Amino acid sequence: MAQITLKGNPINTCGTLPAVGSAAPDFVLTKSDLSNVSLADFAGRTKILNIVPSLDTPVCQVSMRTFNEKAASLTNAVVLTVSRDLPFAMNRFCETEGIETAIPLSEMGNRDFGAAYGMEITDGPLAGVLGRAIVVIDGGGKVTHNELVPEIAQEPDYDAALAAANG
Repeated sequence: MAQITLKGNPINTCGTLPAVGSAAPDFVLTKSDLSNVSLADFAGRTKILNIVPSLDTPVCQVSMRTFNEKAASLTNAVVLTVSRDLPFAMNRFCETEGIETAIPLSEMGNRDFGAAYGMEITDGPLAGVLGRAIVVIDGGGKVTHNELVPEIAQEPDYDAALAAANG
């Protein structure tokens, strides 16, 4: 369990992020076209998992926009934004905002991701959604960087994630 805050008030997640150097847990998530993808679908590429509570919140939207813009310069890497939002809502946001590089993925059909990555919030007003974190996974499936953002209303360290993805 990890403790984070929501506007200064402590809340908890169900576990901890996968450790740097460990094998990334597999997942099955739903794309906006309702097809499922797994970690294996991105084998050989660096993955930046941009884990967010909901694309209906301003900080999550900024995070998605920022990674979309910065990911355009990455070679052999992909940004996957993961939330419990419905794929339809995620797709609507991406279409409205012109998000073309970052890929939105939903836990709609399979709720194992939050537990496997230790990110399901277990208490407080956001219980049941995911906390904010970044996990970078290399082409071979090993975690090379992680960041549990300590305050839900705070943006992640984009530069550290991008450096890990480039490096």
